[in-house]
Amino acid sequence: MNVLIILIAAIIIISATAFSQTTLLYRYQFNAYQIIHRKQYIRLISHGFLHGSWTHLLVNMFVLHSFGRAVIYHLNDNFEGRGIPMFLLLFFSSLIFSSLYSLIKEKDNPHYNAIGASGAVSAVVFTSIFFSPYSLLYIFFAIPVPGIVFGVAYLIYSRVMAQRNVDNIGHDAHFWGAVFGFIFPILYKPSLFIDFINKLMPFL
Repeated sequence: MNVLIILIAAIIIISATAFSQTTLLYRYQFNAYQIIHRKQYIRLISHGFLHGSWTHLLVNMFVLHSFGRAVIYHLNDNFEGRGIPMFLLLFFSSLIFSSLYSLIKEKDNPHYNAIGASGAVSAVVFTSIFFSPYSLLYIFFAIPVPGIVFGVAYLIYSRVMAQRNVDNIGHDAHFWGAVFGFIFPILYKPSLFIDFINKLMPFL
C-alpha cells in the first residue's frame, strides 16, 4: 500500500502548494484550448494533482485511499500480483480518459478550466464495484447501499447534472471516469465480465 500513500501524499503536497502559488494552477489546470491549440498535453495529467479547496482535496483523497486499497487487492488477485502497476495505470489513464469528452467539447473555449482527481477517483470506485458489486457503500457514512445500486444511481445523477450544467462540478469527468473504471479490468481480461455477471445472477 506504500505506493497508494505516496500517490496521495504527492497530490496533497502539490495541491497545497498551488493554494499559495496560483501560477501553478493557471499553468497546469485542465484547459482544452491550451491542450489542443498549444499542445500543452501535460495538463491532461497535471490537473488531477490540483484542487480548488482543502475540502475538495481531502474528500477525494479519503475516497481514493478507502477504495484504492480494495482495488489493489482485487487487481493483485486477478492479474498475478501486478496490482500496484495496474492500479497506477488505472489512475493515470483514467485522468486522461475522463477528460476526453470535455477536451473535445471545450477545445475552442479558452475560458473553460477544470481541476481535481475526481475523474480518476470515480474510476477507482467503479473498479471496486466491478469486482465486488454487492459490497456495501455508506452514503453520508450512515446509509448502507450495495455498490451496484450506488453505481447505477451515480451514473444517472452525473449524466443528468452534466446536461443541466448548473454548477462548477465536473460531472462529465465523474461520469466518464466511472465508465472507464468499470471497463478497465475487462480490457485486460475479458473473462472478468462473465465473472461479474455470475456475481449478479443469484440476486437477479
